[in-house]
Amino acid sequence: MTMHRFILIFVAIGIGALLLAALGHFALHWDSTLVGTWTGIGLSYLVLGGAMRLMPRWWREHCDDEYARPAGRRYVRAIWPILISYALILFFSGWMIRRGIESVPLRALLAILPVLPLLALIRVALRYFREIDELQRRIEAEAIGVSALLVSMLYFGGGLLESAKVISLDAGAVMIWVFPLLMLFYGIAKFLAVRRYR
Repeated sequence: MTMHRFILIFVAIGIGALLLAALGHFALHWDSTLVGTWTGIGLSYLVLGGAMRLMPRWWREHCDDEYARPAGRRYVRAIWPILISYALILFFSGWMIRRGIESVPLRALLAILPVLPLLALIRVALRYFREIDELQRRIEAEAIGVSALLVSMLYFGGGLLESAKVISLDAGAVMIWVFPLLMLFYGIAKFLAVRRYR
Protein backbone atom coordinates (compact mmCIF):
# COMPACT_ATOMS: atom_id res chain seq x y z
CA MET A 1 0.00 0.00 0.00
CA THR A 2 1.42 3.36 -1.00
CA MET A 3 1.60 6.43 1.21
CA HIS A 4 -0.81 8.13 -1.19
CA ARG A 5 -3.40 5.47 -0.38
CA PHE A 6 -2.70 5.81 3.36
CA ILE A 7 -3.30 9.55 3.11
CA LEU A 8 -6.60 9.00 1.26
CA ILE A 9 -7.73 6.50 3.91
CA PHE A 10 -6.87 8.89 6.75
CA VAL A 11 -8.68 11.78 5.05
CA ALA A 12 -11.73 9.58 4.36
CA ILE A 13 -11.87 8.44 8.00
CA GLY A 14 -11.48 12.06 9.14
CA ILE A 15 -14.30 13.30 6.92
CA GLY A 16 -16.48 10.34 7.97
CA ALA A 17 -15.93 11.10 11.66
CA LEU A 18 -16.75 14.79 11.14
CA LEU A 19 -19.93 13.88 9.23
CA LEU A 20 -20.89 11.53 12.07
CA ALA A 21 -20.30 14.35 14.59
CA ALA A 22 -22.50 16.69 12.51
CA LEU A 23 -25.21 14.03 12.23
CA GLY A 24 -25.05 13.40 15.97
CA HIS A 25 -25.28 17.11 16.74
CA PHE A 26 -27.99 18.19 14.30
CA ALA A 27 -30.13 15.06 13.80
CA LEU A 28 -29.53 12.69 16.72
CA HIS A 29 -29.09 15.37 19.42
CA TRP A 30 -26.04 13.77 21.04
CA ASP A 31 -24.54 15.44 24.08
CA SER A 32 -21.61 17.78 23.52
CA THR A 33 -19.04 15.27 24.85
CA LEU A 34 -19.94 12.69 22.22
CA VAL A 35 -20.01 15.26 19.43
CA GLY A 36 -16.66 16.61 20.65
CA THR A 37 -15.15 13.12 20.68
CA TRP A 38 -16.05 12.42 17.06
CA THR A 39 -15.03 15.94 16.02
CA GLY A 40 -11.65 15.39 17.69
CA ILE A 41 -11.23 12.02 15.97
CA GLY A 42 -12.10 13.54 12.59
CA LEU A 43 -9.75 16.49 12.98
CA SER A 44 -6.95 14.21 14.22
CA TYR A 45 -7.20 11.99 11.15
CA LEU A 46 -7.25 15.01 8.84
CA VAL A 47 -4.19 16.49 10.56
CA LEU A 48 -2.36 13.13 10.33
CA GLY A 49 -3.26 12.83 6.64
CA GLY A 50 -2.00 16.37 6.03
CA ALA A 51 1.20 15.69 7.99
CA MET A 52 1.86 12.55 5.92
CA ARG A 53 1.36 14.56 2.73
CA LEU A 54 3.92 17.14 3.89
CA MET A 55 6.59 14.51 4.58
CA PRO A 56 9.68 14.62 2.36
CA ARG A 57 9.67 12.49 -0.78
CA TRP A 58 12.44 10.20 0.51
CA TRP A 59 10.26 9.30 3.52
CA ARG A 60 7.22 8.54 1.39
CA GLU A 61 9.40 6.42 -0.93
CA HIS A 62 10.83 4.54 2.06
CA CYS A 63 7.32 3.82 3.35
CA ASP A 64 6.13 2.73 -0.11
CA ASP A 65 9.09 0.35 -0.32
CA GLU A 66 8.61 -0.95 3.24
CA TYR A 67 4.91 -1.70 2.80
CA ALA A 68 5.38 -3.23 -0.67
CA ARG A 69 7.38 -6.12 0.83
CA PRO A 70 5.48 -9.24 1.95
CA ALA A 71 5.95 -8.52 5.67
CA GLY A 72 4.77 -4.95 5.19
CA ARG A 73 1.71 -6.00 3.19
CA ARG A 74 0.73 -8.54 5.85
CA TYR A 75 1.22 -5.91 8.56
CA VAL A 76 -0.98 -3.35 6.80
CA ARG A 77 -3.72 -5.92 6.09
CA ALA A 78 -3.74 -6.95 9.76
CA ILE A 79 -3.53 -3.48 11.29
CA TRP A 80 -6.55 -1.77 9.69
CA PRO A 81 -9.21 -4.04 11.24
CA ILE A 82 -7.47 -3.65 14.61
CA LEU A 83 -7.44 0.15 14.42
CA ILE A 84 -11.08 0.31 13.32
CA SER A 85 -12.19 -2.09 16.05
CA TYR A 86 -10.17 -0.08 18.60
CA ALA A 87 -12.00 3.14 17.65
CA LEU A 88 -15.42 1.44 17.77
CA ILE A 89 -14.73 -0.32 21.08
CA LEU A 90 -13.38 2.89 22.61
CA PHE A 91 -16.53 4.72 21.54
CA PHE A 92 -18.82 1.93 22.81
CA SER A 93 -16.95 1.67 26.11
CA GLY A 94 -17.11 5.42 26.82
CA TRP A 95 -20.75 5.61 25.77
CA MET A 96 -21.75 2.71 28.05
CA ILE A 97 -19.82 4.11 31.04
CA ARG A 98 -21.41 7.57 30.60
CA ARG A 99 -24.84 5.95 30.75
CA GLY A 100 -24.24 5.46 34.48
CA ILE A 101 -23.52 1.76 35.08
CA GLU A 102 -23.44 1.19 38.83
CA SER A 103 -21.82 -2.26 38.87
CA VAL A 104 -18.10 -1.74 39.54
CA PRO A 105 -16.95 -5.02 37.92
CA LEU A 106 -18.97 -4.25 34.78
CA ARG A 107 -17.63 -0.67 34.68
CA ALA A 108 -14.08 -2.00 35.07
CA LEU A 109 -14.62 -4.51 32.25
CA LEU A 110 -16.03 -1.84 29.96
CA ALA A 111 -13.21 0.56 30.85
CA ILE A 112 -10.43 -1.87 29.88
CA LEU A 113 -12.22 -3.28 26.82
CA PRO A 114 -10.27 -0.97 24.42
CA VAL A 115 -7.04 -2.65 25.59
CA LEU A 116 -7.98 -5.87 23.76
CA PRO A 117 -7.39 -4.52 20.23
CA LEU A 118 -4.11 -3.01 21.44
CA LEU A 119 -2.98 -6.46 22.57
CA ALA A 120 -3.78 -7.71 19.06
CA LEU A 121 -1.77 -4.77 17.69
CA ILE A 122 1.25 -5.80 19.78
CA ARG A 123 0.99 -9.35 18.44
CA VAL A 124 0.87 -8.11 14.82
CA ALA A 125 3.76 -5.70 15.41
CA LEU A 126 5.91 -8.46 16.92
CA ARG A 127 5.21 -10.73 13.94
CA TYR A 128 6.18 -7.88 11.60
CA PHE A 129 9.36 -7.25 13.62
CA ARG A 130 10.39 -10.93 13.24
CA GLU A 131 9.78 -10.95 9.47
CA ILE A 132 11.66 -7.81 8.39
CA ASP A 133 15.30 -7.60 7.31
CA GLU A 134 18.18 -6.72 9.63
CA LEU A 135 18.43 -3.02 8.74
CA GLN A 136 14.68 -2.44 9.11
CA ARG A 137 14.73 -4.36 12.40
CA ARG A 138 17.53 -2.11 13.64
CA ILE A 139 15.56 1.01 12.67
CA GLU A 140 12.41 -0.30 14.39
CA ALA A 141 14.28 -1.30 17.56
CA GLU A 142 15.99 2.08 17.76
CA ALA A 143 12.70 3.94 17.26
CA ILE A 144 10.91 1.85 19.90
CA GLY A 145 13.79 2.28 22.37
CA VAL A 146 14.04 6.05 21.91
CA SER A 147 10.27 6.41 22.19
CA ALA A 148 10.12 4.38 25.42
CA LEU A 149 12.98 6.37 26.97
CA LEU A 150 11.50 9.76 26.03
CA VAL A 151 8.03 8.92 27.35
CA SER A 152 9.55 7.45 30.55
CA MET A 153 11.56 10.64 31.12
CA LEU A 154 8.52 12.81 30.40
CA TYR A 155 6.38 10.75 32.80
CA PHE A 156 9.14 10.78 35.44
CA GLY A 157 9.65 14.55 35.09
CA GLY A 158 5.90 15.12 35.40
CA GLY A 159 5.86 12.99 38.56
CA LEU A 160 8.70 15.04 40.07
CA LEU A 161 6.93 18.32 39.26
CA GLU A 162 3.69 16.91 40.70
CA SER A 163 5.50 15.85 43.91
CA ALA A 164 7.03 19.32 44.24
CA LYS A 165 3.53 20.85 43.85
CA VAL A 166 4.68 22.79 40.78
CA ILE A 167 1.95 21.35 38.58
CA SER A 168 -1.23 19.41 39.20
CA LEU A 169 -1.93 16.46 36.90
CA ASP A 170 -4.96 14.20 36.67
CA ALA A 171 -3.50 10.69 37.03
CA GLY A 172 -6.13 9.09 34.79
CA ALA A 173 -5.55 11.56 31.95
CA VAL A 174 -1.77 11.15 32.24
CA MET A 175 -2.02 7.35 32.05
CA ILE A 176 -4.31 7.50 29.02
CA TRP A 177 -1.75 9.66 27.17
CA VAL A 178 1.16 7.24 27.66
CA PHE A 179 0.34 5.03 24.65
CA PRO A 180 -0.43 7.87 22.19
CA LEU A 181 2.81 9.61 23.22
CA LEU A 182 4.74 6.38 22.68
CA MET A 183 3.30 6.16 19.16
CA LEU A 184 4.05 9.83 18.44
CA PHE A 185 7.67 9.63 19.62
CA TYR A 186 8.08 6.28 17.84
CA GLY A 187 7.05 7.92 14.56
CA ILE A 188 9.47 10.82 15.05
CA ALA A 189 12.33 8.53 16.10
CA LYS A 190 11.73 6.21 13.13
CA PHE A 191 11.73 9.18 10.76
CA LEU A 192 15.12 10.32 12.13
CA ALA A 193 16.56 6.78 12.11
CA VAL A 194 15.54 6.16 8.49
CA ARG A 195 17.06 9.51 7.53
CA ARG A 196 20.36 8.53 9.15
CA TYR A 197 20.52 5.04 7.59
CA ARG A 198 19.32 5.90 4.09
